[in-house]
Amino acid sequence: MQVICLEEVAFYALVEQVVTRLKENQSEIKDKWLSDQEAMQLLNIKSKTTLQKLRDEGKIRYSQPQKKIILYDRDSIEAYLNKNARNTF
Repeated sequence: MQVICLEEVAFYALVEQVVTRLKENQSEIKDKWLSDQEAMQLLNIKSKTTLQKLRDEGKIRYSQPQKKIILYDRDSIEAYLNKNARNTF
């Protein structure tokens, strides 16, 4: 087993760098609006028809900035999944 010793200043600098990198990675991953493919992947569905049904029934929130572009709200998808989650016995 190897032991690594760091000075206190170096240790806290390293921790700060790790925290900064984690925050950067997390902000890149969590986009507010998702494409149809990303939404389908998050919902674990294969059909665009099912995605359209969820949208038409008002179960997930969406935005249509252009005629053929539809974006889905990540928070509403996560809320939909949480609402339909079942507790174990």
